[in-house]
Amino acid sequence: MVVICTMVDMHIVENKSKSGKKIYRSTLLRESYREDGKVKKRTIANLSNCTPLEIEAIRLALAHKDDLCALGALSESVKLHEGLSVGAAWSVYQVAKELGIEEALGKDFEGKLALWQVMARVIGQGSRLSAVRLAQIHAAGDVLDMKRGFDENNLYDNLSWLSENQAKIERKLFELRRGGNKPKLFLYDVTSSYLEGKSNHFGEYGYNRDGKKRKKQIVIGMLCDESGEPVSTEVFRGNTQDPKTFESQVKKVLERFGCKDVTIVGDRGMIKTVQIESLPEGFHYITAITKPQIESLINKGILQLGLFEEKLCEIKDDEVRYILRRNPVRAEEMSKTRVSKLQSIEKYIVKKNSYLKEHPKSSVSKALETTRERLTRLKLDGWVQIKEEDRTLKIERDEEALKEASYLDGCYAIKTDLEENEADTNLVHERYKDLTEVEKAFRDCKTVNLEVRPVYVRKEDSTRGHVFVVMLAYMIIRRLRRAWKNFDLTVEEGLAQLTTICSMEVTIKGQKASCQKIPCPRQQSHELLEALQIKLPEVLPSRNIRVVTRKKLAVRRKSQ
Repeated sequence: MVVICTMVDMHIVENKSKSGKKIYRSTLLRESYREDGKVKKRTIANLSNCTPLEIEAIRLALAHKDDLCALGALSESVKLHEGLSVGAAWSVYQVAKELGIEEALGKDFEGKLALWQVMARVIGQGSRLSAVRLAQIHAAGDVLDMKRGFDENNLYDNLSWLSENQAKIERKLFELRRGGNKPKLFLYDVTSSYLEGKSNHFGEYGYNRDGKKRKKQIVIGMLCDESGEPVSTEVFRGNTQDPKTFESQVKKVLERFGCKDVTIVGDRGMIKTVQIESLPEGFHYITAITKPQIESLINKGILQLGLFEEKLCEIKDDEVRYILRRNPVRAEEMSKTRVSKLQSIEKYIVKKNSYLKEHPKSSVSKALETTRERLTRLKLDGWVQIKEEDRTLKIERDEEALKEASYLDGCYAIKTDLEENEADTNLVHERYKDLTEVEKAFRDCKTVNLEVRPVYVRKEDSTRGHVFVVMLAYMIIRRLRRAWKNFDLTVEEGLAQLTTICSMEVTIKGQKASCQKIPCPRQQSHELLEALQIKLPEVLPSRNIRVVTRKKLAVRRKSQ
């Protein structure tokens, strides 16, 4: 005989407990019963391993336990609403997990805020305010399983948290990627990024690689492993010279990452005598020397001009190896540039002479002065002279000076202290050329995808945190580019395609809980996801966190 008992007092309980910094959650199916006149409770099942959708299904069944036939008519109570964009946010999140970024940042609130800053930088560049607005369009809270909302002030504070924990995060990322396999080679280079304002902590006037005059800047150093994957970034004052940034990188490699026998590759002028002499035991270098240094070695007889050919040549002097080469393509480019500049100044002089002829009272000396200033800016004053004769400006070329200025066109010399049995001539040359990977990183971070500028922050911690976010975002961009290399689109276009995948919010009349149903993606989106080996979930729980902006849109922008 089968006896069916209905527990009218069965219910679901969600518990939360805290131990130290960790928070533990459990979901239990419990029932209340009376024994000897007292109400007691007991646990029937632990539902903690059930999905949010399964728990809601049980909750729904309990709500209609007296009339299960009513569940058949629930279709009239089910409402579908357009949900948030899921495709891009979920994909970027999965890549961040794959790279270890989520684990390195941590899964507490600050770690999730930091991860959203990185994801927002990948999906759409901008300020902290724009990152909040993105979270109102993309399912940030649902994808990251956030328990509370945030605004731009939380994100600005989070930049300081990132700055304070940067060393620990970089070390964790390095350990996750490398394990016990320490790299033997590091690539290091610096760039500058100009500022629109004048109040940034690091802002100073210096050598501006962006060609922006009368603008303060910051200097950014990036340390990469042998494959070009970033391992660390650092911000310096805008007037910091390249060699001054090198010492802290050596310290990172030695202390933060625990590497001992390594070679650091630095660009021309980066690793000078002072830096070489201060290298710890077991550290080696590969760098290139400047044109004045090449000329000095030629004058001393250590190098000969005839050794600079298209084929690599090596000279050793006092335990230092020099790898020499003349790049014919670069030499031709420099020659064409020189001719182009000369043609430019010739056209300028024709205009000046025409003006002087049409305006007899105009000052010849002033015209001569401005023309010579232009000549200096074009760096032609070493072999071109401008003279005045009968109110006419004329060009005079010094062929000997031109020959002297161009005899090292396309020539470069790589310098290293590595022994031949550690790296032969070709390997040293290839490792120096690997610096192009760092240049690619800077190009992406500054202009192509991530746009480190304009810098919307001023404080020291905020600036460091901002640049660190850009570095982490570049790691994701790099992974996306590799996965989508066979597609006829850019990373930006691929993310835009995935952004079109939006959820459908499912709500049931009389129920507080809701979920987001994810539709099957269209063909192109499916192929992009497949290339990343990512599968979209069927449903996502709706966290319904409150994401707001404190600062409202300016009136002038609304009217545009």
